[in-house]
Amino acid sequence: MELTYIALGANLGQAADTVLAAAERLAQLPQTRLLQVSSLYSSAPVDSSGDDYVNAVAALHTGLSAQELLSAIQAIETDFGRERPYRNAPRTLDLDILLYGELILDSTHLQLPHPRMTERAFVLLPLCEIAPDIQIPGRGLATDYLPAVAQQTIFRLPAASTR
Repeated sequence: MELTYIALGANLGQAADTVLAAAERLAQLPQTRLLQVSSLYSSAPVDSSGDDYVNAVAALHTGLSAQELLSAIQAIETDFGRERPYRNAPRTLDLDILLYGELILDSTHLQLPHPRMTERAFVLLPLCEIAPDIQIPGRGLATDYLPAVAQQTIFRLPAASTR
């Protein structure tokens, strides 16, 4: 079983409901146990367009390989109506593997740790909320990257506003 962190985001439709429903779907993956989901955060699009995003990070233990997990989360995205008309298009759901244990991987279809995770407040804040001492393999403490993203617009959504 590998400790894995998944970023969840959406900016089309009922984004908060979609992110919460997607977290529930992660819990239903075979050989997988959902450990924790961060608070929901609202953030302005980065390298994208459209409405603000709702973001979260989920921690799971999984027996799926990294590639099997990637295929599974892409299937969840498709089930939620994810389309890819162009790079960084607005989306009904975006799921990204941030960390898969200590694995460092650079393949055509998957890079681990996620290559841009340290540049994005919408990843770092929810990740550090649920794993404040998390080490990013080959990069160090996640919290060390927070000052570099402090200027990005992001705020935690009140729990009552997510349903």
